[in-house]
Amino acid sequence: MGKLVKISGPVVEAEGVANASMYDVVKVGKLELTGEIIRMIGDKVTVQVYEDTSGLKPGEKVETTGLPLSVELGPGLLTSIYDGIQRPLAGIADKSGSAFIARGVSVAPLDHSRKWDFDAVAKSGSRVKKGDVLGTVQETDLILHKILAPMEGEVRSVKSGRYTIDETVAVLESGGRSHEVSMLKKHFVRKALEVSEKLDPDIPLITGQRVVDTFFPIAKGGTCAIPGPFGSGKTVAQQQFAKWSDTQIVVYIGCGERGNEMTEVLTEFPHLVDPKSGKPLMMRTVLIANTSNMPVAAREASIYTGITIAEYYRDMGYDVALMADSTSRWAEAMREIGGRLEEMPGEEGYPAYLARRLAEFYERAGRVRCLGSDERYGSVTIIGAVSPPGGDINEPVSQNTLRVTKVYLALEAALAQRRHFPAFHWLRSYSLYAQTLDKWYVQNVSSDWVALRTEAMQLLQKEAELQEVVQLVGPDALPEKEQMVLTVAKMIREDFLQQSAYHEIDTYASLRKQYLMLRNVIKFHGRAISAIDLGVQLKRIVSMPVRERIARMKETPEEQLGQIESLNAQIDSDFDALGQKE
Repeated sequence: MGKLVKISGPVVEAEGVANASMYDVVKVGKLELTGEIIRMIGDKVTVQVYEDTSGLKPGEKVETTGLPLSVELGPGLLTSIYDGIQRPLAGIADKSGSAFIARGVSVAPLDHSRKWDFDAVAKSGSRVKKGDVLGTVQETDLILHKILAPMEGEVRSVKSGRYTIDETVAVLESGGRSHEVSMLKKHFVRKALEVSEKLDPDIPLITGQRVVDTFFPIAKGGTCAIPGPFGSGKTVAQQQFAKWSDTQIVVYIGCGERGNEMTEVLTEFPHLVDPKSGKPLMMRTVLIANTSNMPVAAREASIYTGITIAEYYRDMGYDVALMADSTSRWAEAMREIGGRLEEMPGEEGYPAYLARRLAEFYERAGRVRCLGSDERYGSVTIIGAVSPPGGDINEPVSQNTLRVTKVYLALEAALAQRRHFPAFHWLRSYSLYAQTLDKWYVQNVSSDWVALRTEAMQLLQKEAELQEVVQLVGPDALPEKEQMVLTVAKMIREDFLQQSAYHEIDTYASLRKQYLMLRNVIKFHGRAISAIDLGVQLKRIVSMPVRERIARMKETPEEQLGQIESLNAQIDSDFDALGQKE
C-alpha cells in the first residue's frame, strides 16, 4: 500500500504502491476514490482520479486493485445510463439519495442479483470455437443477447434456466482444464475486442436523411465527423441517425457537453419511439453521460467505455451506431490532464499525441466477420460531433479528426439561421465512401442513381458560381437557361435537401423515395431547358402547376410513393402541352 505525495487537481502522485502496473485501477484516500495509473517512474506512480480530489492530503493511502480499467459486459447494458467509467447513474442516485454523484460511492455497472432466462444453444459434448454462441438471453423486447464462448474447447455441460450474470451457465474443457463460463465478461477498455476479419466498407448506412444518403453516404462500419458551431444542429442530427439508421444497437456518448444539453438527451431519449418496432428506443440504446461539470478524467475515459460496449454487441452480429458528442470536450480533457502532468504541449496546448489518440479511437470502427464457426457479421459505425470554438474548423481537433474520418458533414451556422435543416453545406461536405458505395446503389436502387446525383451536384455548383454575378447585376441580367439553373438549384435545396426532423412524414425518407424525388427534379430541369430552346418563355415554365406538386413530394407518405412515381409522366405531359400552346 502506497501513500500520496502530491495532489494537482484530478492528477495525483504516490509512492510505494506495491505490485502496480500501468493502467491499473487504484483506490485513493480514505474515501477510496477511483483512479487509473497513467505514468510510472521508479517507485512513483501518477494517477488520474475519476472523482473530485478536494480534501485529499499527502500521506493518505493509495492501493492498487491489480486490474486495468475495465467494463462489465453482459445482459442489462441496454436501457442503462452510465457515467464515463460505467457507473450507473440511477444506481448511484438510489444509493446516495442525491442527483449528484457522491464521492467514493461504488455501485456495480450491472445488476448482479437479477436473474435472466438463459436459453442454451450449444449441445453438451460438442466442440466450439472462440466466439461461438453458447446460449441466448432476451435482454429487451428488441434485442436477443448472445453469450459467446470465451475460448475453443469441448462443451462439458450447458443448461437452460434462470441465472444471475455471475452464475455458471456452461463448462468448457480446454487444454485439459475445465473452465466455468458465466454471462458476465470484463474487458480492458483501451484494447479493441478481437475479430476474425475486417471487411471493406461497401454497404451504406441508411439514415433516412436525404442529404446524407444521396449526396454524402456513410458506410456501415465507417467513420463520420460532424463539426459545427453551437446551435447548428449537431445533437439533432445525431439523434436522427440514432433513431432512423438501419442499425440494431445505439451507443450515445455525451462526453463533456454542457449540463443542459446532456439533460435534454437524457430526458428525450427515454421517450423516443423506435419507428421500426413501436417500442421505446432505449430498449436498444446505451447512454453514457459525462457533463462538463463532471470530473475531467472520467470524461477522457468515456470514449473508451462507449466503444468497448459497442464492440461487444458488434461481436454478437449486430450493427451498432456510436454517437460521440462531442470529441472536442474529450480532447480538452486530455489537454487539461497533459497540463497537470507537465507534458510538452502541442498545437494550441493540446497534447502532442492528440492525433494518435483520435486515430486509435476511430480505427476501432469497422464492419467485421465475427469470431466463431458461424458466418456472423457485425459493424460499428462512429459518428463523432466536433465543437470547434467559434465554428473554426482549422483548430487541431477538427483537422486531426478530418484526417482519419471518411465522411465530413459540414454544419453551417448561416444555413441554421435561415432555418435550413439539416444545416449540412452541400458544397463543403464530402464522402470518401461515395464511389465505393455506387455499385451497391446501382444494384439495389436504380441504374441511374449515380448520374442523377452527379447532375444535381453540378447544378448546385453552377448556382454558387452564378450567385456572384447575381449579386452584381441581378438575376434578370442572366440568360434564361442560367436563370433556370438558379430555379432548379433552389428546388434541389428546398424540396430535396431541406428536411424537417419534427415532421411526421418528412423526418425519414426511404432510398426509393429519395430516388424518385431527385429523378423528378432532374426531369423537370431537362424538360425546362428543352422548352427554352424551343422558345417557351421562362415565366411560363416557372408558373407551371407541376412545380407545386414537386415541392410537396417530401410530404408524401412512404405507402403512397406511386404518387411521386406518376409525377414523372405528369412532368412530360405538362411540358408537351406547354410546347403545343407555344
